[in-house]
Amino acid sequence: MSAFDFSNEIELGARYRLDWTRLDGKTVLITGATGLVGKYMIRILLKRNELFNAGIRILAVGRDPEKFRRRFADVTGLEAVRFLKQDVQIPFTLDEQPDYVVHMASNTHPRLYASDPIGTEMSNILGTYHLLNMISDLPGCRFVFVSSGDVYGDNRSGKPFIEETDCGYIDCNTLRAGYIEGKRASEALCNAYREAKGVDFVTARLCRIYGPTMQTTDSKAISQFIMKAVAAEDIVLKSSGQQTFSYLYIFDAVTALLTVMASGVSGNAYNVADNNQALSLKDLAGLLAGIGGKSVVFDLPDRLESKGASTFQNVCLDAAKLYSLGWKSEVPCKDGLRWTVSQIRQSQYNRE
Repeated sequence: MSAFDFSNEIELGARYRLDWTRLDGKTVLITGATGLVGKYMIRILLKRNELFNAGIRILAVGRDPEKFRRRFADVTGLEAVRFLKQDVQIPFTLDEQPDYVVHMASNTHPRLYASDPIGTEMSNILGTYHLLNMISDLPGCRFVFVSSGDVYGDNRSGKPFIEETDCGYIDCNTLRAGYIEGKRASEALCNAYREAKGVDFVTARLCRIYGPTMQTTDSKAISQFIMKAVAAEDIVLKSSGQQTFSYLYIFDAVTALLTVMASGVSGNAYNVADNNQALSLKDLAGLLAGIGGKSVVFDLPDRLESKGASTFQNVCLDAAKLYSLGWKSEVPCKDGLRWTVSQIRQSQYNRE
């Protein structure tokens, strides 16, 4: 294992070397609050309050208050959190002013792209539109749009890493394009509101993220591989495995996102990735098979997976712009995967 102290990761996140003066004492509205990234970010911000009396207030937006209560049952300091039951596809108003709005609400895996294609697209487009409308008259409020490396399309340039100004190939006449085009349209909306109404925004384009806060029903390849390793079953690879992507453990993803929130230049997009953590699906499957003590086997995707699956071959994101803000990765991929598997195994055991 690396020198990273997984047993103390939330406190390490609360102490991370970023400009906390921009965040302490502020009110942060987070959509997608019960998702992989939202859950972890809220835990770090609450730990920040506990350790430093930071006075950060959180407005957690979601559709299911019971799900929120379950996922934060073990967390202290929840008096700083107000849950707002809301579908972001519907306009809403607030009775208190946020200093930051972090928009993460979105379907994020292939089965949902296929089973809820309209919601996949509109949680991004309509959600972004309603939130930008809501804050356009709030002075000093920063909008943080959490986008995806998928907006680049398939990298056909021959460059090993994709920079923020690059653009690859996207076939918009596919079901999965709803997710990609939803993110792209939302980024365009942010720029439109900045020009027309002076909205301050930054965009964070996330690579493939994983960690113990993932949903065990997630149908992304990395999530399925992790769950196979948790169950000590063979890893099922549903392609030749030559596709190469950037990966980050959730600690690194959230500290990067907080860094962009605090220090990102208004109007800019930042790749959230690490140049040392790009893997082919075949190598990723091999790592997790080793962790689970099993083998890699090949199979065909089912109908829903096929409809929502990515056909991109190389989406490795260049993190140079993120590095310039002072961020760096702390968790090597192999260690993050091993910890994720062990924690999900333990949580499943504790529920039985």
